[in-house]
Amino acid sequence: MTWKTAVADIPYGGAKGGIGCNPRDLSKSELERLTRVFTQKIHDLIGIHTDVPAPDMGTNAQTMAWILDEYSKFHGHSPAVVTGKPIDLGGSLGREAATGRGVVYATEALLAEYGKSIKGMTFGIQGFGNVGSWASRLIHEKGGKVIAVSDITGALKNPNGIDIPELLKHKEATGSLKSFNGGDSMDPNELLVHECDVLIPCALGGVLNRLGSIAEHLGPINYCAVRYVKAKFIIEAANHPTDPEADEILSKKGVIILPDIYANAGGVTVSYFEWVQNIQGFMWDEEKVNQELKKYMTKAFHNIKNMCQSHDCNLRMGAFTLGVNRVARATILRGWEA
Repeated sequence: MTWKTAVADIPYGGAKGGIGCNPRDLSKSELERLTRVFTQKIHDLIGIHTDVPAPDMGTNAQTMAWILDEYSKFHGHSPAVVTGKPIDLGGSLGREAATGRGVVYATEALLAEYGKSIKGMTFGIQGFGNVGSWASRLIHEKGGKVIAVSDITGALKNPNGIDIPELLKHKEATGSLKSFNGGDSMDPNELLVHECDVLIPCALGGVLNRLGSIAEHLGPINYCAVRYVKAKFIIEAANHPTDPEADEILSKKGVIILPDIYANAGGVTVSYFEWVQNIQGFMWDEEKVNQELKKYMTKAFHNIKNMCQSHDCNLRMGAFTLGVNRVARATILRGWEA
């Protein structure tokens, strides 16, 4: 998160934390009690200018509302203490779609470098939660063909492109990708090696690895599973979906990987916008949020490309170099160097 906020050029440090549980196994009132007790334990550690939590896997706007309410019992009403809140409690328009929208802006910036655009390209999307579903919807709107999607309930493929608005309705109604009649079901492990131009892992870390689940699916193969990846571009919408060995193999194959610390920074960027709006007590309209997000994502991409050119390195190394350099410069300016 520290490097991600530095790459996005927003004035935050970074941290991650949470509770080890499966929210699907808990009732709403159990989740509320869990969230409130967690907040009671950390309320002295978080704060408007100290540490601002935001939603990630297994949490949503409601979770953030409970944190805000519990924190406010100790510190008075403090909308800026948490982001990703419901709109009615000071949340930002565009925050829910922000990570997925940022992924799409990042993809557009990358494809433009190669004289391509989303329109007419084929996409495989692993994960159909918040990030995957928004990315799919926006890619579909821009004329891209989403030909395969998967989540924990199953996987679908349609070489002519899946009707994403219909799939979203189906998932909303049934809670699952199964039995959708606009595509054929497939083994979820196959998604990562499916024939497509752009692969977007939006789920868990470590899914693209040297052996791992892809190799198991293809039988007891003792060489690199990622050799079977057919996509030309990988956009890391999940955190750390590609392990280091796989990264090296894919690079040698000529696959262009857009690293997670840039590709999925849309969420934390719009969290920053929400925090700014709360502090000012002045809310933006959705058009301004999306416009600013596009500006930040596009600028960050060009800064990464400049790093790649001056250091003759790939996008991941360029992004890390940019992030680490910014933190190092701030450290030295403050007089912290050894």
